[in-house]
Amino acid sequence: MSSQLLLKAAVFDLDGLMFNTEDLYIEVGTELLRRRGRSFTPELLDAMMGRKSPVALQVMIDWHQLDATVGQLLAETDEIFPAILDAKLAPMPGLLDLLRDLEIAGIPKAVATSSRWVFASDALSRFSLLDRFRFILTAEHVAHGKPHPEIYQTAARRFGWETSQLMVLEDSENGCRAAVAAGAYTVAVPNCHSRRHDFRGVAFVADTLADPRIYAALDLSASMSCPPDIEG
Repeated sequence: MSSQLLLKAAVFDLDGLMFNTEDLYIEVGTELLRRRGRSFTPELLDAMMGRKSPVALQVMIDWHQLDATVGQLLAETDEIFPAILDAKLAPMPGLLDLLRDLEIAGIPKAVATSSRWVFASDALSRFSLLDRFRFILTAEHVAHGKPHPEIYQTAARRFGWETSQLMVLEDSENGCRAAVAAGAYTVAVPNCHSRRHDFRGVAFVADTLADPRIYAALDLSASMSCPPDIEG
């Protein structure tokens, strides 16, 4: 299939796609709002998901009319998050096998996340993944966050290819909108918090990162060391 699609690289979102950080953000958001007598709802999570941290926190402020600044909430987040990461950060199902099989096939990969560099580098380093990507794009590398297509347009330029030659793996509506608008071959891999999102325009909605359709689109079946269970 890849000979027809001409897919040359895989670009991964980070939060909720590579790691279970959406679960952890809910804990942080719940604590931020508990301190202010408010609640963190699935609807608020949907509005925040996939956006740069300052934008997401401004959504939280506007949603609940909080008497707080983005800077204050960022500082509290940085205070709360490390202990939660230490105890609960985990890779999403299929991630480590997919990274291994991309490397066996010689297909380059990158990360394009709305998170800040300090967080992305920390999360990746905890699983010795930081040096396994061609490059890492974070919130600091773009002027416009997702759902704007800039981050995926930037990724294509960094690779030196057309966006149509990139497979983008995303878990959220905002992330998929960015990738689709950029013209990338977009695969939605929703987690339990984003399954109800609108993924119109994507190539397909995968079950997990072990979905055989991801492997087929990248023509990984001949080189992967341990094929996923196609029947399961």
